[in-house]
Amino acid sequence: MSELALTIGGRRVGDWVGARARTLWRPAVAALLALVAWEFVVRVEHISKALLPPPSLVLVKLVNVFPLLVANVGQTSIETAIAFVLSCAVGGILGMVLAYSRLLSESLYPNLVFLQIVPKIAVAPLFVAWLGIEAPSRIAFSVFLSFFPVFVATYSALRQVDRDAIRLCRSFHAAEWRVLLRLRLPYALPFIFGGMKITATLAVIGVVVGEFIASQGGLGYVILFASAQQQTDVSIAAIICLCVVGLALYGAVAAGEYAVKRRLGILEDER
Repeated sequence: MSELALTIGGRRVGDWVGARARTLWRPAVAALLALVAWEFVVRVEHISKALLPPPSLVLVKLVNVFPLLVANVGQTSIETAIAFVLSCAVGGILGMVLAYSRLLSESLYPNLVFLQIVPKIAVAPLFVAWLGIEAPSRIAFSVFLSFFPVFVATYSALRQVDRDAIRLCRSFHAAEWRVLLRLRLPYALPFIFGGMKITATLAVIGVVVGEFIASQGGLGYVILFASAQQQTDVSIAAIICLCVVGLALYGAVAAGEYAVKRRLGILEDER
């Protein structure tokens, strides 16, 4: 039985990896063409390397400053992961509470929307003033920036569950927590994971902006310091590392979505 389960599990994981691989070659080709065009334009137009270095020079610099990037990527990655988890928790809990309480929904939802209208970069220095220049200020600002997509996804999805299905569950005297776990959440999961994917990208942005404002380390600090020294190639190399961090977090969310949907039997067929 264990060998059968392992075989089935291996096949399913293999199918998922294969499906993902089949969707990678087109964006990979597009990215390669963009890099070739970038290299061609910079060399033909003789653009200053201080303004826009060619990809080949960026690659060389990436190798040369790799120890520096490795020394700073840990701080940014850890703070981003913490901010992402907190954002999902805050957004998910707020979404569920407001979806179940009409009073709180009418009282808080407009205010939460108003907070999203406020330019985030304008309030970033306030978090430094309140929490200092250490990690808590950057994490708090990142949570403030990135919790909203999960909140909206959770709130909207839980409120859009089929009312007839809810009434059917209640006709069998199902407890509210059972309705939540067996009906509402499975229906809302695709929307919640969609919000989590957006939050994953915003969490990276929030931490980097915090490092721009006040930090003595991290990839944001490297980008800011290199830009001040007109080392554009170093800045772009650090940005590449940021992209890797963001893609890793996004990929973790996508893998978690696949695993949860597979476990609940709501995975759509991918062809």
